[in-house]
This record gives sequence, structure tokens and C-alpha cells, in this order.
Amino acid sequence: MSRLPERADAVVIGGGVIGTSTACRLAESGVGTVLLERGALGSGASGTTAGVVRTYFPGNALISSLAVRSLTEYQTFTERTGTELGLERIGLLVLLSDERQVRDFRENEAAQRAAGVEVELVTAAEAARLNPLVDERTVLAAAWSPQAYTCDPAAIVRGYATAAQRAGAVLCTDTPVTGIDPDGRVHTPAGSIRADTVVCAAGPWAGTVAALADVTVPVTTYPVEMLLTDTPGDVPHDALPMTMHPSSLRIRSWGDRILVGMGRPAPDETRQDWLRRVSHHLGTTFPSLAGGSIESGWSGNLDVSPDGMAFIGRDHSRRFFYAAGFSGQGLCQAPAAGEIVRDLVLDKESWIDTAALSTTRHLGGSAGNG
Repeated sequence: MSRLPERADAVVIGGGVIGTSTACRLAESGVGTVLLERGALGSGASGTTAGVVRTYFPGNALISSLAVRSLTEYQTFTERTGTELGLERIGLLVLLSDERQVRDFRENEAAQRAAGVEVELVTAAEAARLNPLVDERTVLAAAWSPQAYTCDPAAIVRGYATAAQRAGAVLCTDTPVTGIDPDGRVHTPAGSIRADTVVCAAGPWAGTVAALADVTVPVTTYPVEMLLTDTPGDVPHDALPMTMHPSSLRIRSWGDRILVGMGRPAPDETRQDWLRRVSHHLGTTFPSLAGGSIESGWSGNLDVSPDGMAFIGRDHSRRFFYAAGFSGQGLCQAPAAGEIVRDLVLDKESWIDTAALSTTRHLGGSAGNG
């Protein structure tokens, strides 16, 4: 752990993909930056992921535009940071099971393409060709986007952290924030640091951290568990695309196995009942997976906003900025989010209209400005 300085131009709270991306952007812009992380770098929501970056987010072209910009940076990430991400294209298949979903796709297709997303509507038969596990009788059609890649989330954090340090940032791990004074003094068990600017990128703890500064960032914690099952022997060895079902079930290849995600048990649901529900959806949509054993992979917490879109903005009364509530999509948006926060801190015009990203969309005009 680096020694805590007495002051900084900016203190970034949170050492996941969003915090390290932000710290890197600020430091490279000449802002004296200190990053505080309560545990190890990447130990929060960044470690609870299926390890896929994609550009298509159904029904929300704004999120897609952030993801498109982020993917462009990831494709040059190794050259920029010296860290290999292991990007491998697998594509994204979003299954559509009723006419309303097909209609919604068609209504939003132009906006998605305008955001830079490559996506098209394919038949059920084509969906089954793209993912041989799909039972084409259970879907009407699917949205297919080739812009989805597997990657190493830990490498993203490591690459940004290394680049941030190279630009002069100080990174302090095992340093939880315990208080934030109105004058910008940030307190930790290792001492206090005076900051001209505070940036909250604390993931599942973002609401708690913001409250220390008397700021409301309305994110909640959502627990998730990733599961693993065996790949049927008759399935081709090519990597399966990330495949999403309307039930919230999603699968993709994970080495020689299959990674399965579908949240966590509901508050009134036992884990066994939840696993039975997962197994039912697996067996219905992917019949060759019916009856297979399901094992726990890993679990963790995500930071979730009320509408599933991140909050990126600043408080109206002080230099307190925030980037949180990514709802499991932070990996796909981290480069763009860091860039937006940097521009807000430097009072520069951003490449995107940030008004829709502010907490004001949920809290009203009293919360801050974009």
C-alpha cells in the first residue's frame, strides 16, 4: 500500500474498473490523483462478471454508445497500457420469444446503429446455428451482434492502475473511507487527505460513500452468483456466443465448460428453488443441458441503479463527482465513464451529452447537475 499523501487535486474512491479508469484519465491529464480502495484492486463488482465486453444493450442506445466508445479503447488497450486483455470475439445472441420483443428490437434498431452498434435480427434457425444449444422451437427470432469479446477483467484493472501510476497517481489499497468533510477532507484509518475534488466510484458501496459527503447516489446492492455446467459432448468445440434469454438467463463458453448466470435467489426463494428454476430455464431453452449438474462458480455484489443505467455526474453544491450504478455493465463502459468524469472534473465539454446520466433523472433538480 502506498503511503497516504496529505493532499491531492483529486481523490478517487474505488479501485475497480471504473475507479482505475477514472484515476488513469485524471492523472494523464495532469491532475494530482490519489485512489483509495477499501480492499484489493478489482475486488468488488469488477470481480463479479462473466468477463465479456459488448456494445449492444437492448432498449438503451445511450448505454450502447458508451460501450461502443469503450470497446474502441479496449482494442488498443495493450498498445496503450502494455497489458494484454486477451480479447477474443464470441458475439452476442439475444433471444426473442414473443412478438413484442421483436417489435421492440425493430423500433430501436436505428438508434442502436446510430450509436455505432453492429446488430441485426436473425431467424430462430440462424440463432440455433450461431449457438447449437438453442432449441429454435422456443424462440421467434434473435438479435445478433458480433461485437462481443471475452476478456480478463483483472487485466483491465491492472492495466489502468499501472498507467495511472506511470502518470503520477498514488494508489492506496486496504484503505477504506470513513468520512468526508464539507471542505473535501477524506478520512481513512491510515490518516486523512485534503482533496480539491472527490470522485465516488465505489461500486456496491457508492451509496454509503456518497452519504458520508451528504450526497445521494441512489444505488442498491444486488447479489449475483455465477454457475458452471458441463458442455455436452456433441457440441462443436468452437466458443459459444454470449447468449441471453428473456428470463434473464445467460450462458457462454468458459474454457471447456459453460458459464451460467441468472442473478441470485429472490428474497422469498430458497437457493434450491432458485437452482431448480435455473435448471428449468436451461433445459427449456437449451435442451441438451437438461438434467446436467450445476455447480457454484463465484459470487459477489453489483451496484444497481433504479433504471439499470449508470449515474455519472456531480453534486450541485460541491466538487463531489460520481460514477456508479452500472448494474453489471461497468466492464463494458469503464473507458468511456473515466473519460466523462475527467471532462466533468476539468469542466471540459464532453463527447456526449451527460445530462441523462446524472442522478437528477431519478432524484430531480435538487440532486445535482450533469
